[in-house]
Parts: sequence; structure tokens; C-alpha cells
Amino acid sequence: MTNPPRGRRRDNRRSGLPRPARRAVLIVHVIVSVGWLGLTLCLLTLAVAGAAGGSAATDEMAYRAMRTFGDWLLPPVALLTLVSGVVLSLGTHWGLARHRWVWVKFLMTLGLAAASLIVLRTDLDHAAAQVGAGEQVDGAQLLFGPSVSLASYVFITAISVLKPWGLTRYGQRRKAAEQAARKAGGATGATAGARADASVAPSAGGKAVAAEATDRAA
Repeated sequence: MTNPPRGRRRDNRRSGLPRPARRAVLIVHVIVSVGWLGLTLCLLTLAVAGAAGGSAATDEMAYRAMRTFGDWLLPPVALLTLVSGVVLSLGTHWGLARHRWVWVKFLMTLGLAAASLIVLRTDLDHAAAQVGAGEQVDGAQLLFGPSVSLASYVFITAISVLKPWGLTRYGQRRKAAEQAARKAGGATGATAGARADASVAPSAGGKAVAAEATDRAA
């Protein structure tokens, strides 16, 4: 059997999830993350249509559709993105607080999820109620939330690909502790090997002397 490379074995030891589960969580995370991005684009498009629409029918259609997306699609997509990201980070060697880009991504995702579920949904419900009552809706206000969310998702995608900024202080301490443990383990193994060689050497020498004495007697 071919042994995997040392780096891969080290990553598997650090990983808390087996490979099939890790791949499944990764697929779910990618799907819901892309879905959240697409949902934000839809909300932004509808907000632009409502703000630029000159008829009450267009405004009503746009804001009612935004409320439907906000009520039925936004909560599960946002929560699944957050939960799958946390599980994926804790279940792999990246960790949640070891690397700065992972920590920043987690904090931004947490903030976006809270803002989307609390603030944005409230604004969408209020706009749909206003348009249903025949009142004028401030379309510029509904443009702000999806625009900020879209810019944030683009930034999160960029740091997920580039993985900048290195380790956090916690990650540096963990790395130093792991290196010290590996050095201590290597030193212990070398000492045990030297003792084993020392114990074998006299035995081999004794056998050689006995064999020479037997040859002389013969």
C-alpha cells in the first residue's frame, strides 16, 4: 500500500471530519453561498425596478417579490451558509480562529446574516405593506441593503480564494506548540533508537566471538 505524503497525513490528523463528510459539507457550503449571492442580486434588481418604476403596478410587483424572497429564501440560505462555514472550518486544518482570513470571513458572514434576517426583512415587510396600502415607498432605502451585501459577498469570495494575512496570534501559538511537540517526539524517537542499537551491538559482538572460538576449536 502506498503511504500518503506527510503533509496530507498531518492535515488528516488535524481534521475533525472524515473525507466524505468534509466533501459533503463543502458542497453544501458552496451551493448555499452561491445561492445567497444570487438571491442578493435578485433583491438588488427588484429594488432598482421598484425605485425606477413609474407605475404603481411595477412597484407593487417588485416589493411583493422582495418580501417573498426575504421571507422564504433568505433565512434558510443565510443560516445554512453560516452553519456550514463554521462546521467546515472546525472540521478541517484551517480552524475557525487559526487564520485571519477565516476569522474575518466568519465575522462578516455572521454580521450579514444578522442584518439580513433582522433589518432587511423588516424593511421588506414594511415596503410591501406600504405598497399594498397605496402609499409611496422610499426605493433608495431598499437599495442600500442589497448593495452592501453584494459588495461584502464579493470581498468574502476574494479572501476565500486568496487566503491573505497569515495566522492569528492564537494560530501562531498553536503552530509553535505543534512544532515543539514534533521536535520532542523526534528527539524521543532518536533516543530510543540509539538505545536499541546499543543493546543490539554487544549481543552481535558476543555472537561473533563465540563463532570465532568454535572455528578455532574445530
